[in-house]
Amino acid sequence: MSHAVPTILDVAAAAGVSKSVVSRALAGAYGVAPATVERVKQAARDLGYVANANARGMSAHRTHTVGAFVRDASTPFYGHLLTAFQLRAAERGYRVVTATGAGSFSIAEERRALETLVALRVEGLIVCSGALPVEDVLPFAQRIPTVVAGRPERDESVSSVYCDEHGGGTALADRVADLGHERVAVFTVARSGSLTQSARTDAMARQLGARGVDVVLVRLEDHGDDPRRLDSAVDHVVAVGGVTAIMAPSDHWAVGVLEAMRRRGLRAPEDLSVTGYDGIMPFATELFGISSWRQPLDVIGSLSVDDVVDQIDGVTSRATHTAIDGTLVPGRTLAPR
Repeated sequence: MSHAVPTILDVAAAAGVSKSVVSRALAGAYGVAPATVERVKQAARDLGYVANANARGMSAHRTHTVGAFVRDASTPFYGHLLTAFQLRAAERGYRVVTATGAGSFSIAEERRALETLVALRVEGLIVCSGALPVEDVLPFAQRIPTVVAGRPERDESVSSVYCDEHGGGTALADRVADLGHERVAVFTVARSGSLTQSARTDAMARQLGARGVDVVLVRLEDHGDDPRRLDSAVDHVVAVGGVTAIMAPSDHWAVGVLEAMRRRGLRAPEDLSVTGYDGIMPFATELFGISSWRQPLDVIGSLSVDDVVDQIDGVTSRATHTAIDGTLVPGRTLAPR
């Protein structure tokens, strides 16, 4: 009586790992723990498994590499996400190859950066840019597994993992209104500058208005694009009169507001309350004490890698959209009126 020839699935079941881990372990690929490699090899020996030559050839053409484009790795937001990508990819047996701009990349340059990553034969792509329109991402998503990380994206053709910008902006605005602020300046960012910051500041302004708060919109594009030079924006708020709080689009911008206030002899929250957004280091320190909304970037980064690797390994074949809740950071820069 003949017995069925053992398959890679049999080895995976015996070793208690996935098919892809068996493939990488037997091929000597990067990222598989030595103990796991030995367990897989022992299971293969016990079963009498012999890898198919054609399958070995296909495996040899794999790179086990994920390409990640981040708009500006010098900023804490993108830097933290990139670190999370690298850590989780290593756990899944993949490496991360990165392309990044300096925050000043044009949309055309960002598209070219994605082309460069694909040319390096990455097996999946993670796109992390607050400015690149989804229409420029979709052509890549049609070629290889792709995830948009760190921003809301609802297109059914590409996966996304993000913190709920509307929910965060709304909750932070509720906090400001609950503390009795009746006239609030919201520093807004145009969609062309940042899709995420535009969405959250829009949510802030809408919720404040719904709560009966008088909203003063200050378009940051009218005051330059440098958080270190917000003197004219703060001067405008002071000149308007009656404003008791400023809501900034990020912690980085909030620090700029606090510095511009200090140059005018103003303090937070005694003269003006100030809120930020993101809640990440180095701005999320007791030294600054910024009242903010924290995005769980480690979770967003990890789930983004899981999504793209699951697509590569054939575990999932459809786009998913995962919204992660943030949390309030009370801080010292926001106080009751």
